[in-house]
Amino acid sequence: MKLTRRHFLHGILGAAGSAAAGAVYATKIEPHWVDFNQVALPIRNLPAALVGKRLVQMSDLHIGLRFDYQYILETFPRVEALAPDFVVYTGDFVSYEDDYQLEQFGEVAPRLPHGRLGTAAVLGNHDYGHGWQMTRVADILAGQLAVSGVTVLRNEQARFGGLTIVGLDEYWSPRYAPREVLADIDPDSPALTLVHNPDVADEDVWGRYRGWILCGHTHGGQVKPPFLPPPVLPVRNKRYTSGKIGLGDGRTLYINRALGHLWSIRFNARPEVTVFTLQRG
Repeated sequence: MKLTRRHFLHGILGAAGSAAAGAVYATKIEPHWVDFNQVALPIRNLPAALVGKRLVQMSDLHIGLRFDYQYILETFPRVEALAPDFVVYTGDFVSYEDDYQLEQFGEVAPRLPHGRLGTAAVLGNHDYGHGWQMTRVADILAGQLAVSGVTVLRNEQARFGGLTIVGLDEYWSPRYAPREVLADIDPDSPALTLVHNPDVADEDVWGRYRGWILCGHTHGGQVKPPFLPPPVLPVRNKRYTSGKIGLGDGRTLYINRALGHLWSIRFNARPEVTVFTLQRG
């Protein structure tokens, strides 16, 4: 068929319309379309009383000025409606630019969902302010979380209803010190570990720990072309995109795609709340 000027213009207009629709979807729809992702979480030596219990993971809220986080606040009641037994947060509570974000988070922290048996968190790189080195900012955030009933684990472990939760402080911060707490884990104890950055899984610090490592940080790349890896990932190990990844030595990594984002654009990487069901390993 001969290509006429009319056909050419129709093609251009159709392509422009598709591009405009894609832009609207990627900036106005998917960034707020939260995926409640159901995942089985087998844990070795899990007490019978904890089998079937629900653990919810949220990560990377990024409270700040760069996007309207009202949809995050509206997600909290949906999490509470699940009546979770445990809730864990894997860092980047704010996108720190100045202390106004601390004021913003001070209003958000009392609204954070809690678990019936325990609520725990670790900090992320953005929680350490500029250059990931501002310990003052991290300490203020940790204090806001503690006042709101969230146990912040900074290279330490805590026991919640028969489950040990280990938390490592932010990998890129001055407070990262994993060896002692990981060496102190009872290998027969039912446990899981919280970190922010999945690259920590490749560090030679894990000793005898064999269990799940829950993290965030990558946002699933935020923009993921179909059948291709995300073009931008803030990790060394580009295999660490999102979801469940077996590490081949008895450890299993789970990377949450983040509830918030740095900028309000997502494609093929919806914001995520992970809903784990505990099982015997």
